[in-house]
Amino acid sequence: MSEDVEMKDQATPSHVISSALPSTLQDLKEISSIIETGSYSKEVRRIARAVRLTFALRRKLTAPLLSSFLDYVLVPASELHTKFSSYLPSLKEGDREMEVDSATSAIQNPVAKHLLPELEIYCYLLVLLFLIDQKRYDAAKACSSACIVRLKSLNRRTVDVIASRLYFYYSYSYELTGDLAEIRGNLLALHRIATLRHDELGQETLLNLLLRNYLHYNLYDQAEKLRSKAPRFEAHSNQQFCRYLFYLGRIRTIQLEYTDAKESLLQAARKAPSAARGFRIQCNKWAVIVRLLLGEVPERNVFMQRGMEKALRPYFELTNAVRIGDLDLFKNVAEKFGTTFNRDGTHNLIVRLRHNVIRTGLRNISISYSRISVADVAKKLRLNSANPVADAESIVAKAIRDGAVDASLDHADGWMGSKETGDIYSTNEPQVAFNSRISFCLNMHNEAVLALRFPPNTHKEKESAEKRRERHQQEQELAKHIEEEDDDDF
Repeated sequence: MSEDVEMKDQATPSHVISSALPSTLQDLKEISSIIETGSYSKEVRRIARAVRLTFALRRKLTAPLLSSFLDYVLVPASELHTKFSSYLPSLKEGDREMEVDSATSAIQNPVAKHLLPELEIYCYLLVLLFLIDQKRYDAAKACSSACIVRLKSLNRRTVDVIASRLYFYYSYSYELTGDLAEIRGNLLALHRIATLRHDELGQETLLNLLLRNYLHYNLYDQAEKLRSKAPRFEAHSNQQFCRYLFYLGRIRTIQLEYTDAKESLLQAARKAPSAARGFRIQCNKWAVIVRLLLGEVPERNVFMQRGMEKALRPYFELTNAVRIGDLDLFKNVAEKFGTTFNRDGTHNLIVRLRHNVIRTGLRNISISYSRISVADVAKKLRLNSANPVADAESIVAKAIRDGAVDASLDHADGWMGSKETGDIYSTNEPQVAFNSRISFCLNMHNEAVLALRFPPNTHKEKESAEKRRERHQQEQELAKHIEEEDDDDF
């Protein structure tokens, strides 16, 4: 109770709040005018700019502010106004006074009361962002469900940018309450509608949401069937493309296609914005496991990336156990961080690594000894089974057959004899490794060239100074948005 009293004593003065409110409200009014202009001129880029500006104001959204903005955009006491107000918490007396002042200023600067569909959907986005940030998840579910019903009846390209964001938060609100399975049918219907309307941004967003939905419940076969049959097109959003690569990498990992999985996961981690730390951590976790399953050992700097050391610590110790080939150490690490691996969904993959640990240990033994008994191999590998010698013999035989070790097995006398190590530069391995690096660099260059964007008709028209200033301003806003992108967007 004493802490509550102290907080009340140190509360922010009302005049400071009232001075901050009109400033943010004015920003929202300007955003609404940008949306209105984009709607009338059918310019999708203006709507996208309005959405970017909105996310910069996300931390400043409050119930009085949203209520004042709704009074400005909507007709007071109308059906829509009543619906939106029902999602917001009831205002206190001081907040009501600020709302009256803001409403008075809204009457002095009236906006066209013929509400555009873009502005209506934008109001849904603002209210939904506020509810999720305030952790009012049940209200967020109700608001997002009502918004989805409205979106199904709208077929306007200028709505698509805002709709793609609302699809994400619709799924996110249900995921936060553990009811993700309830909306799977609705997401499939929305994806079908987006396909018929040629809404490519909505298609890629909904495809990722469906893949996330399936993978959340470990339905990898259904996810792969959907992914393989979904229409293909050029990616419009870098965030959505990164998510798609991450989900594709997870599916390929479960299907034992480790090479393709590694490429997808590393590409997703490389393309993700630096601010999306949580997403990049997840990509690196799965990429480390896939590389270990391929027999590779990730570099130390992978685990030392800024802000990721603590999260990747379990995987660093796991990598160390696999590199050494110590089966006991591997078991200890798996038991010590079992909760973390289960939470990350990588525990089943780590079970597969046991065979790699044994092979690594066997490879180290074959390098160290030119001739060693199978019984000693079983002791060094620390095989705790009913018949460790027989198990060691079968493991050695399989490793020789698969080419993991260059040795021979004397079954009669129970010996493993290692062959002399040849010069690796006399083989084609350096050439293959060099070729893979060249291919990687060429693919990265081609992707960078394809990602270049140029303003239309720049060679035909000479832009005025005003247009040039507007273009520079939009480019700066876009760069700032990419740098400061919220982590929860991933």
